[in-house]
This record gives sequence, structure tokens and C-alpha cells, in this order.
Amino acid sequence: MKSTGIVRRVDELGRVVLPVEIRRVFNIKIRDPIEMYTEGSRIILQKYSPTCVFCGETQDTIEFEDKLVCQKCFAKLKPLFETK
Repeated sequence: MKSTGIVRRVDELGRVVLPVEIRRVFNIKIRDPIEMYTEGSRIILQKYSPTCVFCGETQDTIEFEDKLVCQKCFAKLKPLFETK
């Protein structure tokens, strides 16, 4: 993990501003969704990218039963839902 040397305070509403330098590096635009994870005592922010719930693929995803599924995993699932 690389330190940027940038420190920001949490405001009275619990918000933290991401510096423009970091937003540029990670191509984060105004209104882009950000995911939050925890790992031990760390908080990890990541630009949200919808992925397949089974394999994590980001390309060629479709919504199936309110979940995102890539075409490859959907092809594997399809026979399970076809009537015989």
C-alpha cells in the first residue's frame, strides 16, 4: 500500500472529501458510485464496477433474478431453468 501523505478530516455529517489528485488517478467523476470495504482495521474505497456474482467478470453482464451475471455463467445456469 502506498501512502499519499494526504490527510482529510471527517466533517460533522460524516463525509470525507477525496482530493482531486486521487480522483484523477482513479478516474472518479462527480456522482460516480464508490464501494466501501473493511479489512481488519482498514477502510477501503473502490470505484464501483458492476461484476458477475459468480466469477467477478465485468464485461458482458446481464441482470438475472436481480443479480448481475456474465454471459458465460448465464450459459451454465440456463439449462437449470429450462423446462424439460
